[in-house]
Amino acid sequence: MNTQTKTFPIQGMHCASCVRLIEKAVGKLDGVSACNVNLATNKASVSFDPQKVSDQKITLAVESVGYKIASGDQDKPKELDQLRKKVFVSLFLGSLIVVGGFLGMPFWMQLILATPVQFWAGWGFYQATIPALRHRTANMDTLVAIGTSVAFGYSAFVAIFPQVVKSIGIKPEPYFDVSTIIIGLILLGRFLEARAKAGTSEAIKKLIGMQAKTARVLRKAQDKWVEEDIPISDVVVGDVIRVRPGEKIPVDGVILEGESSIDESMVTGESMPVDKTKGDSVVGATINKTGTFTFKASKVGKDTLLSQIIKLVEEAQGSKAPIQRLADLISSYFVPVVIILAILTFVVWFVFGPSPAFLFAMLNSIAVLIIACPCAMGLATPTAIMVGTGIGAEHGILIKDAKSLETAHKIKTIIFDKTGTLTEGKPVVTDVKGDVLQLAASLEKGSEHSLAEAIIAKAEQEGLALSVVEGFKAIPGHGVEGVIDKKKVVLGNRKLMKKENISVDESQVEKLEEQGKTVMMLGVNGKLAGLIAVADTIKTSAKDAVKKLQDMGIEVVMITGDNQRTAEAIAGQAGIKKVYAEVLPQEKEEIVRKLQRSLPAGRQVAFVGDGINDAPALAQADVGIAMGSGTDVAIEAGDITLINSDLRSVAAAIDLSKKTMRTIKLNLFWAFGYNIILIPVAMGVLYPFWGILLNPIFASAAMALSSISVVSNSLLLKRYKI
Repeated sequence: MNTQTKTFPIQGMHCASCVRLIEKAVGKLDGVSACNVNLATNKASVSFDPQKVSDQKITLAVESVGYKIASGDQDKPKELDQLRKKVFVSLFLGSLIVVGGFLGMPFWMQLILATPVQFWAGWGFYQATIPALRHRTANMDTLVAIGTSVAFGYSAFVAIFPQVVKSIGIKPEPYFDVSTIIIGLILLGRFLEARAKAGTSEAIKKLIGMQAKTARVLRKAQDKWVEEDIPISDVVVGDVIRVRPGEKIPVDGVILEGESSIDESMVTGESMPVDKTKGDSVVGATINKTGTFTFKASKVGKDTLLSQIIKLVEEAQGSKAPIQRLADLISSYFVPVVIILAILTFVVWFVFGPSPAFLFAMLNSIAVLIIACPCAMGLATPTAIMVGTGIGAEHGILIKDAKSLETAHKIKTIIFDKTGTLTEGKPVVTDVKGDVLQLAASLEKGSEHSLAEAIIAKAEQEGLALSVVEGFKAIPGHGVEGVIDKKKVVLGNRKLMKKENISVDESQVEKLEEQGKTVMMLGVNGKLAGLIAVADTIKTSAKDAVKKLQDMGIEVVMITGDNQRTAEAIAGQAGIKKVYAEVLPQEKEEIVRKLQRSLPAGRQVAFVGDGINDAPALAQADVGIAMGSGTDVAIEAGDITLINSDLRSVAAAIDLSKKTMRTIKLNLFWAFGYNIILIPVAMGVLYPFWGILLNPIFASAAMALSSISVVSNSLLLKRYKI
């Protein structure tokens, strides 16, 4: 099946039951494989087969349950402005009714004032309720529509037929204040909630705002180069661009001429500028601090690193954490249960309540309908996820989805790959024993291994001419071999020497290995010709990062293809006690599995690697953390990508996960606790003991407050410092 995933902005969602309704309606379309609706972002991510399902079919499915596909973010200001007007009109007219009630305002005048509130300001509740009832489902709007309609309907009857009401022994008294103030307060809650929710997506706005608007491009005209400022959207791959001090770099590329110091904090979270010169890569939206340089555009538009980061953060913020699915499931049953409780409340008060029993029954059942809003439940998780992933992105920690953010706080074991992760990944030759450098460099010319680069660089530094190699062959986990001047030359580790039956002077090798150096042995025609020792310096952040993780109660493990002695020397420098050495690339994944099996259920294993050759291990780990230099491969490889390549960010990512999960749990506790405590109060359980009843107006205020408090609690995460 040819599946594509598309995001649709949704208008009119207010609670977790809205989410379930849309997911159900779109999910049952033939050709839709997944529908994921996020209340915090007001977006639906739909995976579907375009051969079977069109955008129009998805739009119709959304509309069939009472919601709309918005035309995009530009609708939000218009929507907020409309909501602001409705709040003002509702509360103004509601206040007039409340004051007028005390001053003896005629019932017919109250009816005139209440009607626009009920059917203009409150029309959205009916718009969502009618299609939902048609599908035999209900949402939060259903509760408000039923509750306010009952209050308005009864009040209208009293206003028009006061004598009929009086004849059945009930004092003719309308409750227009209840219907209007409830609508006004609920709309006010939604308005404040929408404003607060906008704050949770500030990270995306910041990232988008970082993009340069124009680029100074050098183009040839009439046999000479001219500079012109063009919109960034017109820049194409291959364009030569000039950047002056203080300017934003417009797109990704490679420096052709000049040198400078560049502030890359928007990508890495690191405040210190990075020195760049000819041949170095630059990232779009970073800031040129000092020099002037020209560079060649290599990635533009949606392919730039910033665009990839924005896309990744948007996807993460729109994804669902496992804990959220539970809240959504409970909410889907919640509304029907509340309607049953409201009916039960009405019956009990009508049958057993004091006089006037009908009014007590009506007002208490309305309070139950209004108080029991699942809005807070629906917002508890996604708002915290949005803030958490946004904070991460601002500090160079890219979290791919909500599941990864949730899982990270359960990590109990972290496996670090050595080369390029714990170490700089740029080894240098430290010792050469024997006349072997020219042969080794000639042989390694065909290799892609990082150690090969060090040997070739050393040979070039000494001005050695390299020989032609015939029959070159790389032996994974062992080394390389080839024929030079009709002699069979092999270069590699002990395993290769053993395979070739070449005897090695162990004392000399061990002495170098104890210093944390990787020793390669060179054999010519079956005899040892000499040794080359290479050292890869450990990252400055490694020791501090390992200590932080160990202080958090996390076991730290190192994995490497190096021999045991060298591996233990490097691990010792980082403060790591458990080491897996002489591991072949394909064996890394199996070690991850082995550690996963050894841990109790619920305890997770993370793997930290460079994001390219460690892909199988990153995929197998419960959380794969890719140490990326900003490459798209690294971003794709891990569940979490550390753009800044600072190892301390591993601990920061786990700590951020813990703080986010703590916020989510507090939100859910408040959301569920609020309903568990206040629904019985609204039903009137306190009345027999203390004569306390919950006025429906206070119920609506409490309901609005519950949603705002959950969003505000999530926004407190922004204070978290990495």
